[in-house]
Amino acid sequence: MNPSEIEFFMAQALLEGRKAVEKCYPNPPVGCVLTRNGKIFARGHTNEPGEPHAEIMAINTVRCNLENVTCFVLLEPCSYVGRTPSCARELVDRGIRKVFIGAIDPHPQNRGAGIDILKNAGIRVESGILEKEVRSQLSEHFAKYC
Repeated sequence: MNPSEIEFFMAQALLEGRKAVEKCYPNPPVGCVLTRNGKIFARGHTNEPGEPHAEIMAINTVRCNLENVTCFVLLEPCSYVGRTPSCARELVDRGIRKVFIGAIDPHPQNRGAGIDILKNAGIRVESGILEKEVRSQLSEHFAKYC
């Protein structure tokens, strides 16, 4: 996948995240897209507190094997269980092999722990994709923890 394709799909995740703004507080408005063979086939965004995060919303719409799927998500998948399960562990369990992340989550319970879960499972992870735009869209979340 070339850099312009990666940026295009992250831009689509940014658009998806905007759908969450009115309903996800106090969680950040994260967006996620799943791609296969250069095409988006699932989308998700953060829902109301206690409801699925962006990654889970996207993967729950898919019933097939996700081995050849690439995930683009604005914020590092959560590593911990709170009101919802760990998104990082769910991505591992569903067989995703590549994850592109806009920014590392500054939340004290994350801060790279979600990325560690993915990498330790053999998943290819790249972060910092459109990071400036992601930080801008999630500015309240970053301000809270940075």
